[in-house]
Amino acid sequence: MKAELLALAREAAQRAGALLRDGRPADLGVAATKTSPIDVVTEMDLASEKLITGYLSEHRPQDGFLGEEGASSEGTSGVRWVIDPVDGTVNYLYGRPDWSVSIAAEYRGERVVGVVAAPVRGETWHAVLGEGAFLDGRPVRCRPSPPLDQALIGTGFGYIAERRAAQAAVARELVPQVRDIRRGGSAAIDLCDVATGRLDGYYERGLNPWDLAAGDLIAREAGARTGGRPGEPADGGLTLAASPGVFEVLQPLLERLGAWHD
Repeated sequence: MKAELLALAREAAQRAGALLRDGRPADLGVAATKTSPIDVVTEMDLASEKLITGYLSEHRPQDGFLGEEGASSEGTSGVRWVIDPVDGTVNYLYGRPDWSVSIAAEYRGERVVGVVAAPVRGETWHAVLGEGAFLDGRPVRCRPSPPLDQALIGTGFGYIAERRAAQAAVARELVPQVRDIRRGGSAAIDLCDVATGRLDGYYERGLNPWDLAAGDLIAREAGARTGGRPGEPADGGLTLAASPGVFEVLQPLLERLGAWHD
């Protein structure tokens, strides 16, 4: 079954990615009014999710869905698809390449398949539970763990002013203790960058299930550790992924810095 779910997720992600890439207006980022760019992005979000859910339902009509743009159904098969039709919408709006389509499949509550496609970057990651992580079909592993002061760490910021201020305060305390910080703008890609060794770690507060579902599995299957606050899984309070040695040091540090609250 996992092979079937992977094949469907990969095809749906590729189709949605092509729709988003080829359907984006060239002048989207410089449209004349303030509302029209956002409206177009919302329309593309909805179109992407409709394409994905339609394709998956055609092949597996009994499955459930959880999607950013409102797709929500329980299903009867035990399989639920967790979908982010455009992860990194601000990057998409501005014509930057770091946006993605993220699709994960859960079976009886356990995440078993994850696919993240970044069409403009020309990259697709996938993972199957217990079978490793891959970038464009090639196995990937997270980097060997450096000392924290040599670790490159990714993060992200929310859209609410109060939350951004709290996140900035955490980052200000963290910057002197690490090699540097990167802010990519797509949580799914950040998690995959940990898996591929392009980041030593990544953390963010305020993610939704569809932001992290596929990327979390891909990072873990690449040898990274993932979680939230100590002893808890990655969730909206805090999501953390890092090579094991960095995780051991970074998680308690983020706990002390209060990265899990505003």
